[in-house]
Amino acid sequence: MNEFGQKGKVPLSERLSVSPEEASALTGIGLTSIREAISSGDLKAKKHGRRTIILPDDLRVWLKTLPDARKAIEVSPA
Repeated sequence: MNEFGQKGKVPLSERLSVSPEEASALTGIGLTSIREAISSGDLKAKKHGRRTIILPDDLRVWLKTLPDARKAIEVSPA
């Protein structure tokens, strides 16, 4: 059982929100790309004071909207 109120004790998979840095680590997508997606509005994020937080469901929705690799390869110039 986790001790609530102690930062860092709750596993990322059980967190109600993650930071952009944690979203990058969870997805393997670069932090710059995560921040660009937030800035463009493609990835929904919230503010709590100065902190930016991402809800796991919003991260999953954004990941599902990314183009399929096969289509991206076909469009890319040779």
